[in-house]
Amino acid sequence: MNDINEKKRSFYGKRVVLASWLAVFCLFGYRATFAILKVPMSADLGWTQAQVTLGYSLMMLFYAVTAFFAGMILDKWGTRPVYAIAAVFGGLGFFLTSMINTYFAYLFTFGLLAGIATGMLWVTSTVSVRKWYVGKSYATMWGLAFAGAPMAQFVLAYVTKHSLEGGGPDAWRGAMVILSVIIFAALVLAVLVSRRRPEIYGMEPFGEIPGTGGSENAEYEWEVKEAYSSYAIWGAILTFLTAMMGEFLIWTQVVSFWKEDIGMPLSNATGIYAVIGLIGIFSMPIMGVIADKVVSKVDNEAMGRKIMLIIGPFTGVLACLFLLQSGTSLINAYIACFIFAIYWAIVPGGIVGYTGAVYGRKTLGKIWGLATLIVMGIGPFTGSFIGGYLKDISGSYSYSIYFAMGSFVVSILFACSLPLVAKKQHAMTSHREAYV
Repeated sequence: MNDINEKKRSFYGKRVVLASWLAVFCLFGYRATFAILKVPMSADLGWTQAQVTLGYSLMMLFYAVTAFFAGMILDKWGTRPVYAIAAVFGGLGFFLTSMINTYFAYLFTFGLLAGIATGMLWVTSTVSVRKWYVGKSYATMWGLAFAGAPMAQFVLAYVTKHSLEGGGPDAWRGAMVILSVIIFAALVLAVLVSRRRPEIYGMEPFGEIPGTGGSENAEYEWEVKEAYSSYAIWGAILTFLTAMMGEFLIWTQVVSFWKEDIGMPLSNATGIYAVIGLIGIFSMPIMGVIADKVVSKVDNEAMGRKIMLIIGPFTGVLACLFLLQSGTSLINAYIACFIFAIYWAIVPGGIVGYTGAVYGRKTLGKIWGLATLIVMGIGPFTGSFIGGYLKDISGSYSYSIYFAMGSFVVSILFACSLPLVAKKQHAMTSHREAYV
């Protein structure tokens, strides 16, 4: 490849990473701000924590269903139509929710519309990076893209916090209008900078698969049914699902835990919560580099990703232990945030890296889209709702944190069971254009 084409390939690859950064910024913007907005929403509208959290849980349920179709669109037409749909529904999700007065309207605007928007973003952002960067380069580049998530956690948490201060009981409505503009603008930019798979432009992906001595050129073309007849994908699903139950419970309940169980003012609890995002801005790319070094060290990508998936939920357990001690010393709350930022940098991207290492790039959108449907349809919905429910029946968020800790432990056990290869049932298929 000549220097001009190599520079163009590098430029396109960076555009893919930027588009993914913007996508996860918007995706996690919804998640990060909900933990703050649900407190004034509950007080203003007179709803219980379980009622408000149900809207978020429904968002994750529709997110899961939409993610499956996003993967199919991605494999066939690329990222632009997916990001465009997300821009429209993402802007409407916040904007229309700011105008609701009834519970069913809330479930529609925040549950359905926001669910469609966010469901278009996760599979698209992760898989599009994987299609351009493989092997020893994937985690590093995904770490850069995934840094958009903690940036949202940090920046949008403060945008929301300042929008609420001194604005009266319904200030959350104005905060949502501001967020709707930010989400729409960011996703329009993602549409403009995104690129399709490298082969469309006569290019090859970056990176080298350990042990092969070359890039990921020739791959077995997995059918979805065939892939799901092997344990590798189910092991990945169970590892991710159980981790997500714990993770989303923490994200949706931790601000309320500090405020109600520990007695912190909401502004202080929000400030500590934003620390996860601040640390994550740096931990995402750093842990990506570390993950790729582990892959190089063991000279097997699937093994390297598996090792990191065992370490990730273990950090979740440690973070919960420090979180439970927040009342004895404020430093424990900050330590918990630091460790959660490490967890966050490992598991979500690592599970896609493992799946891509086992099943390749060609139909990864469909395979991972269906996995996301299963995981996000169960894990976040269950975890976030249980968090609110346990508080309602016990009067304390401590039991919710214990539940999250148990979920992380189970995730570790499933990660230990992950195989390094998946058995192929058919010979190599023809080179039809079934991937993006």
